[in-house]
Amino acid sequence: MTSIELAREQMLGQQIRAWEVLDERVIAAMRSVPREQFVPEAYQDLAFADAPIPLAHGEEMMAPKIEGRMLQALALSPEDSVLEIGTGSGFITACLASLAGSVLSLDIHDDFVIAAGPRLAALGKTAARLQTADVFSFRPSETFDAIALTGSLPQFDERFVDWLNPGGRLFCIVGQAPVMDARLIQKTATGEWLEESLFETVVPPLRNALRPPRFQF
Repeated sequence: MTSIELAREQMLGQQIRAWEVLDERVIAAMRSVPREQFVPEAYQDLAFADAPIPLAHGEEMMAPKIEGRMLQALALSPEDSVLEIGTGSGFITACLASLAGSVLSLDIHDDFVIAAGPRLAALGKTAARLQTADVFSFRPSETFDAIALTGSLPQFDERFVDWLNPGGRLFCIVGQAPVMDARLIQKTATGEWLEESLFETVVPPLRNALRPPRFQF
């Protein structure tokens, strides 16, 4: 086993499984996608660390355990259609494409989309489509079985529930630093939704996300 393979297995065991990610399909997806190929060169030593990794524009790759919990919460099947908000490095995009039938990934930063494309193509992740777009002015032409938000929402935005198919799942992180709430939203057949709080974390907000009004005295 090479040092990279060993580091990957340690990540899967000591971070992913230890944080109650036990779905073997998720474990297999995170093992099969070479995370080190999606990490900026300056941070290669942190490719498998239990920490977020800085990207350009003040963005970041989430810590592996957060990525694992998100993928597990979405409970994807090979027939599912997925919308990802925030392509970033493309690592989660590749994992989603390993688990679902189709993935549409949006990012407001064109350079992220341009860089992620060849990485995904090299891995044969043809199920993933990339598009440069600001999600807050985006109007999808379809609805989805699952939606993954890789940036946070200062306040919950119901538009994402509207984009789900009945039975669809939304993973989102809501709130403002120092504490944010990771949530799973499940849409019912009647158009209502059920909400489950999963864990607390902090990630950068999505650009142009709605913010709570400030109180004025």
